[in-house]
Order: sequence, then structure tokens, then C-alpha cells
Amino acid sequence: MEGIRTISQTGRHALGEGLLWSVREQALYWTDILSHRVHRLGADGRTHTVWQLDDHVGWIIERERGGFVAGIGRRFCTLTLADDGTWSAEVLAAPEDGAEGNRFNDAKADRSGAIWAGSMDIGCTRSSGSFYRLDPQGTVQRIASGFTIPNGPAIGPDVLFHTDTARRTIFRHMLHDDGHAGPAEPYIVFADPAWGVPDGMCLDAEGGLWVACWDGGAVRRFTPDGTLDRTIALPGTQITNVCFGGPGLDRLFITSAADGSTNPVDGALFTLVPGPRGLPANRYAG
Repeated sequence: MEGIRTISQTGRHALGEGLLWSVREQALYWTDILSHRVHRLGADGRTHTVWQLDDHVGWIIERERGGFVAGIGRRFCTLTLADDGTWSAEVLAAPEDGAEGNRFNDAKADRSGAIWAGSMDIGCTRSSGSFYRLDPQGTVQRIASGFTIPNGPAIGPDVLFHTDTARRTIFRHMLHDDGHAGPAEPYIVFADPAWGVPDGMCLDAEGGLWVACWDGGAVRRFTPDGTLDRTIALPGTQITNVCFGGPGLDRLFITSAADGSTNPVDGALFTLVPGPRGLPANRYAG
């Protein structure tokens, strides 16, 4: 394993999240939710572009036809990003327009081209969040409700994982051929306080689940049967998201959050080469 490196030129983030490796651009995207920003680190590992949006932006997902879809405030929006830092957005769907005090938090696309996204209370206290599926035709289905901090969808060819961080539990859904999911099954419970709580997640090509551990100062890998396989300790404590990237999808990128932390490293973007390779991110087909 190559050692942990801090990517210092991107600065610190109030709440880094929404990691995406674009195979199309060979670039890394991520968000800073509380600062209303989208970031991109170019293929050269040095070119850093920032877009200042006008609302919370929880996640960004590539669109098959070009451009992106993003969770901006309480809405699914198309998002166009120009290299000069300008941007434009149009609303695709607004399932939470009546849910004052909520915002989108994290999302991923599945192999059918649908997006799975969670909403939550901005204050992280009310169980007002829901888990949604946006299909390629633009129809939104509420899958479940009652979440406080829905987080980290990780999606493989036939499985979907997500968590309610406040409940310290990762849930698993089996995905059907039509892209719809079976019932939620509790998969991993973070019973040990030293683990922190589960946040963002991703899968590797071997079926291992990599979990960012908020207040755990680490990323943990679990085997397909839910057994803890590896713990990678990090200098930050508020670890928020993780994804594979790089030309060979063999590099792990990790976001963290400075908000509310006295640790001067929190809020940094980290990277390392862990050994396994990742899966390419699915795109929204609508």
C-alpha cells in the first residue's frame, strides 16, 4: 500500500463530500456542502477548479449525454460547469420542496442509469430525511423515510448499500434486473464506539465495501460477508466520503470535514493506493 498523502492545494473544506471520479474526463470531482461549492482536480493532479453555487450541493453525478446531475438544496438538478468557474442549473425534480429545513446529502447512480439519493435535516437532528430513486425518465420514487443522516450509497452490479449515520447501521438491498431494489436488510452495525459512525462508502472490484468513518479517523474495508478486513487510520477524524479513481481506478480519494473540529487536518482531501481497484462510476441515463 502506498502511504497516505494530503492534497494540500485544494485547501480545507467545511464539509467535503460527494466524491466522483470521472472516467470521461480523468478528473476528480467533489463537493463542499456547507460552502456551496463543487471542486475538480484535473488529470494532472494540479489543476484545481472551484464553482461557487448558491445553495447546498450534496453530490454530483455524470450524465450519460454530457454534463452532470446534482443534489442542489432539496432538488435534483442538471448542472453545467464551465472551465472558467461559471455554471448553470435546471430543476429535474423537486420531491422535497415542502420539506423546509431539509437538503440532499449523498447519492450514486446504478447500472440502469437511475440515481439513489438521501435527504436530511440541515441541523442533523430531525428524522425528516428520505431515500429516493430518480429513474432515467425523471420519475421520483420515495423508497423509505425517517432518516436523520442518510449517507453513502455504494452500488455494485446487483447490490446497494446505504446507511443512516445516526443509527450507526449500514443497510443492504439486493438490486433486481429492472433496477429496483429489494427490502433493506441490516448489514453492518458500528457497535464499537472506536469505529466512529458510518458515512460515505464505495465498493471495489472484489466486492469489498470501503466505509468512511466519521469520528473514527479511518476508512474501513469489509468483505462481502460483512467481516472487517482492513482499517486505514487517517490524520483527520471527521472522515466523510471515499471513492476509487486514477487512470487504473487503483487510487483511493477521501474527503473530510473541518466544521466543528479542532483538528487542523480535518477538512483536507487525502489519497493513497490501497491495493484493490475500484469500479467505474455509473452515469445518470436521463
